[in-house]
Amino acid sequence: MRKNKYATREPRWAHYADDELLDLRFCDLRLSFRQSSIAPQIERLYRELELRGLKFHPHVWLADEWFSPDGIPGFAIPFYLAHPRLARLERKMLQEVEGGNANWLMRILRHEAGHAVDTAYRLRRRKDWRKTFGRASTPYPTVYRPTPTSKQYVLHLGHWYAQTHPTEDFAETFAVWLQPSSRWRRDYADWPALRKLSYVDGLMNELENVRPKNCVRDVIEPLAENTRTLREHYRRELKRYSIESTDAYDSSLSRVFGARERTPKAASAAMLLRAMRSSIVRELTRDARIHAYLVHNVLRLVMDRCRELDLVVRGSQRTSRAPVRRLVERIVFDMLYRRRQQYAL
Repeated sequence: MRKNKYATREPRWAHYADDELLDLRFCDLRLSFRQSSIAPQIERLYRELELRGLKFHPHVWLADEWFSPDGIPGFAIPFYLAHPRLARLERKMLQEVEGGNANWLMRILRHEAGHAVDTAYRLRRRKDWRKTFGRASTPYPTVYRPTPTSKQYVLHLGHWYAQTHPTEDFAETFAVWLQPSSRWRRDYADWPALRKLSYVDGLMNELENVRPKNCVRDVIEPLAENTRTLREHYRRELKRYSIESTDAYDSSLSRVFGARERTPKAASAAMLLRAMRSSIVRELTRDARIHAYLVHNVLRLVMDRCRELDLVVRGSQRTSRAPVRRLVERIVFDMLYRRRQQYAL
C-alpha cells in the first residue's frame, strides 16, 4: 500500500474537550505545516502558478490569522486549517470556518498569492500598475461603503473586496486570472474590469520564467512563538466583532423604524428582524461572504436595541424588508471596515 506523505500521528489534544483545548497555548499545539491538512492545497496553488509560467512560490507559515506582511512575498495561514479538530473549535466559537471547504480555501489562497506576487516582483512600483489600480500608498478606508453594482472591479472573495484598496483590487484581479479554466474574458466581457484582467494577463506573460526581485523569507508572528492561549485568542476575536456602544446606531435605526407612541398597533421592529434573520444571514454570508458570526452578532444587538427603544415597523412589513436589510448591511460593513478585517468570510 502506498504511504500517504501527509499522514502523521494524531496529536494528544485532538481528543481534548473544548475547555481543555482552549487552555492550550498556540505554541503547545506543535503544529507542523508540512504535515497539516492544508499542505496539499498549497501544493495545488504552486502547480497553478507553475502552469502560468511563474517561477515563484510564495512561502507560507502558520499563525493565528490570515495576513500578508508588507515587504514579504509570502503569507500566514490560520492555525485552525491545519487540523480538523481545530476547525471544529473555530466553528463552535465563531460559527464559521473561513476557508473551511476546498473551493473557498483555494479562492483565498489565490488572493494571497496575488499579494505575494505583487511584493515579490515589486509590481506596485510600476507606472502602468499604478495607472491601472491606483497608488498602493493610498490609506485604507476607516469606513467603507461598497458599490455592489459597480463593474469596475472583479468579484472574487465577496463583500466587493476589490473596492477596498488598490492592492486588494490587484490581488482579487490576479486571483480571477489565476483560477484554472477561468473564463474571465467571457464573464467580464462587458465590464470595465476586463481592462484590469487584460493588464494582469499581459503582465504575467511578461514575468513568465522571470525570477522574483524580492526573495525575503522572513516569518512574522509564527504560531510556534505565540504564547497566547486559544481562550485568549477567541476572547479577542469575539470582542473584535462586538459593538462598543449599544446606542451607536440609534440614528440609523430611527430612519428605518418608528416610535411605538406614534403608531401603537404597528408590528415590533425586533419581530420583523427576527423573521428576516435567516434570509439576511444567508444573503450576506453567501453573496457578500461576510463572516457568519459578525452577521449574527449585529442582528442580535440590533434586535436588542430595537426592544430597548420599543421601535416599530413603519408601513407594511413587506415594504420594510428592503430598507431593513440595507440597514443591517450598512452596520455590518461599518463594523467590518472600521476594523479593517481582512476577510469576511
